[in-house]
Amino acid sequence: MRIDVLTLFPEMFGGVFHTSMLGRAEAKGILEFHTHDIREYSANKHHNTDDYAFGGGAGMVMMAQPVFDCMEAVLGGGKARRILMTPRGRTLTPELARELAGEERIVILAGHYEGLDERIQELIDDEISIGDYVLTGGELPAMVLVDCLSRFIPGVLGCSESAEDESFSNDGLLEYPQYTRPADFRGRLVPEVLLNGNHAEINKWRRQQSLLKTLRMRPELLEKAELTKDDIKFLEQQGYSKR
Repeated sequence: MRIDVLTLFPEMFGGVFHTSMLGRAEAKGILEFHTHDIREYSANKHHNTDDYAFGGGAGMVMMAQPVFDCMEAVLGGGKARRILMTPRGRTLTPELARELAGEERIVILAGHYEGLDERIQELIDDEISIGDYVLTGGELPAMVLVDCLSRFIPGVLGCSESAEDESFSNDGLLEYPQYTRPADFRGRLVPEVLLNGNHAEINKWRRQQSLLKTLRMRPELLEKAELTKDDIKFLEQQGYSKR
């Protein structure tokens, strides 16, 4: 997959895109990253990319011209899923990340300032938010989006099952607790069930722990989770009542 990011601060992305799992995926040729400085496309002699809003109001507005020219130059007549990171967009979910992971190419616009000239919407296929809060720009949300969707691209993770086992994947539950060596750390013991080699019992314990953690920390997720009859029976024993 090729990922292009249109931004005023391309230097912010180097440490994220070129290290750890994303860096390894890039080295393998699974992912291809390109960042583009919107300022370089400004027709203004001062390379301005923002101006005051018509009608007044606080803050500056990102100008249409630099963004249009940058987008057109990056696409070069080709096709891509064009995404704007914005608090008003639809919320990023595992399902949306999985959908985007199936694209051959995506272009992400990381906005800045108070907002963007509304005419820029003509360039956009999808608006995505990482949560109901406002940041100083779209750069961090763009990084979050790339990291999230990349986990669903074959070969990016070291283990093909990892993305499916983690919190919010598939059944909508939080992930079960995990342990590693030593089995006894300062008197804090690993649950015996994880040491006996009985995989059926281990899977049962993990499922129940996922249910418990979700009940205690994010009970609203249980309303949409894929629960079996055994799951519901176990939860009812913990005091849960499905609405």
